Amino acid sequence: MGPLRMGKPGIDFPGLGTGLAILRDGKLLLYKRLKAPEAGFWSIVGGKVDHMERAADAAIREAEEESGLSIGRIDYLCTTEAIVEADRQHWISLIYITSNFSGEPRLMEPDKLSDFGWFGRNELPQPLSAFAQAAIAHLSEDDFR
Repeated sequence: MGPLRMGKPGIDFPGLGTGLAILRDGKLLLYKRLKAPEAGFWSIVGGKVDHMERAADAAIREAEEESGLSIGRIDYLCTTEAIVEADRQHWISLIYITSNFSGEPRLMEPDKLSDFGWFGRNELPQPLSAFAQAAIAHLSEDDFR
């Protein structure tokens, strides 16, 4: 019998992810993805939850790694499930929200993300990732003021 091989989250079995909707002055921070799932789509920052890591901690870690921001307190926003047939990926993600951060966003992972910007509800770029769509659907009009 060969060595035990673990599969890849999101590809060989549903992956557990997390995302963070970062808001400033009524605008949402979005990054353009370069890699699957949903390469070429605009999304909130986020990624995979590591084993023994709390989802909220993963959301902060991923946001800081991807944006260069220092993230403060976050709140739970929603849970979403995305089955991306085109990429054969399946993710369940806990999405959080914050406006408590310091610094200016940057492209910290140019191999994964190509562009970023702050967008109001009526100026959202297309296409939007499933996770960005879920976050936006759960944001109130007050969040975009």
